[in-house]
Amino acid sequence: MPMKIREIEPITLAGKEGGSATWASITILVKVVTADGSVGYGEAVPTARPLQVHSAVKQVAKSYVGREVEEIERNSWEWHKQDFYLARSFESTTALSAIDIASWDIVGKEFNAPIYKLLGGSFRRRVRNYANGWYPDCVTPEDFAQKAKRTVNMGYTALKFDPFGEYYDYLDERGLSKAVERVKAVREAVGDDVEILIEHHGRFNPNSAVMAARALEPFNPLFMEEPVHPENVEGLRKYRASTSVRVALGERILSLTEALDYLSQGLVDFLQIDLTNVGGVTQAKKVSAVAEAFGVEMAYHNAFGPIQNAVTLQLDAVIPNFLVQESFYDWFPSWKRELIYDSTPVKEGYSEVPQGPGIGVKVNEKLVEELKVEPREVDFTEEPKWVVKGTWKG
Repeated sequence: MPMKIREIEPITLAGKEGGSATWASITILVKVVTADGSVGYGEAVPTARPLQVHSAVKQVAKSYVGREVEEIERNSWEWHKQDFYLARSFESTTALSAIDIASWDIVGKEFNAPIYKLLGGSFRRRVRNYANGWYPDCVTPEDFAQKAKRTVNMGYTALKFDPFGEYYDYLDERGLSKAVERVKAVREAVGDDVEILIEHHGRFNPNSAVMAARALEPFNPLFMEEPVHPENVEGLRKYRASTSVRVALGERILSLTEALDYLSQGLVDFLQIDLTNVGGVTQAKKVSAVAEAFGVEMAYHNAFGPIQNAVTLQLDAVIPNFLVQESFYDWFPSWKRELIYDSTPVKEGYSEVPQGPGIGVKVNEKLVEELKVEPREVDFTEEPKWVVKGTWKG
């Protein structure tokens, strides 16, 4: 019998421990409850806008309450019809994504199956991760080398990091030299068998990004992530024409159509859409299929919390064009792992796909109640929220 959605609740959580990045101190869960009491959980992205996202979930919920939870595609289309600015609003798309994920969680529980079984079955049961968040407070090349060795000793075979310190938009010779020394130190510390991935955080103008690409190419990075400001498509085109390094991007892509624009123009080698930004499970599966048609592998963005991590592993299990999975799991604040009873541990660099129904994990509702807070505006410091903490120096 179809189940109608009774209520949708955004829940902002905050722990005293923030993990390896300042954005990690807050999580926004979205709880969907049906008329018969079935519960599903999704996750929205707070970044610097927890108050606005919390409010957006309440607004999007008005389009969902009273509808049958199983009609996931139709329900998301209804909000698509209602929200004139959906394709341009991060707050709207992350709220929609969280509700979509929670809906899939409920449907999986209804059929007593993990989401991946509802999407065609497993292509893989183990998912290879690349480590992110492993380098807090790294400034000198020696700092990076020491922590890189430690991370590889944990079993990881790929590491992503941002070597650019406090530089933004323009990268001068001094900044470039420091970045080169940091990347060189990591490469020498881990050897040639470990892949290194260079995070730019979409922060450079095209000329600076090209200069960095040419200087860092000898260290054989798997990819350069978001090398130019994300709105500068012409700058990205210049970067592609001026360099031979591979490009990854996608965490700020908000729709299937936007992803198609990058794919059809040949601007991306690896796509990093985020399930909690792009429209949840429903849209992420579509984007991955379109990327497959272009011969582009997927490396989903996955930086926020344990619900996002669990549902992303469900998608990793299904798609044939999987590359590698970003993981902050070992560098989450401990309360985030406890939210799901630490049920998706990384072992020797790999994660097992969760086998429970829905997103595959159980939520520690007692801990949710303990950590629940009212959302509020974010205070800013000199170090931006989007960097791994303690690295905006030197």
